[in-house]
Amino acid sequence: MNRGKYIVLTNNPLVFDKLEKTHEVIYLETTYEGLLREVRDRIHDGHLLLTHPLSGSVKPNETPYKSVLISAGKEEVDRRSLTIIENAIDACHKFQDKTGRYGESVLEDFQLIDWTLLESGLASADAW
Repeated sequence: MNRGKYIVLTNNPLVFDKLEKTHEVIYLETTYEGLLREVRDRIHDGHLLLTHPLSGSVKPNETPYKSVLISAGKEEVDRRSLTIIENAIDACHKFQDKTGRYGESVLEDFQLIDWTLLESGLASADAW
């Protein structure tokens, strides 16, 4: 069980299915930007950002899926985390939304890409 150190916020059903029994996962049926806004709200509540919201080479609004790790514990608002998430939200507006154009197999590929990126973040988070 990997509960207590961090929380996974995701809109990716694959991530939720793989982690729901072993991790603290918050699954949201929302857009990429909607997920980032939820992460921002939690940073305002005192959580720390543990993985970069723009990790990987897939641009915002190119994929509908994103998973982010935040601290389980709360402290004072971390300005660095807040700056990173605000910049990521701003980046969403720089790219045309292509997510409604994909078939099921492409969406599954994007789910797998997000899962693979998250796996490396989980390995790092579990190590400390």
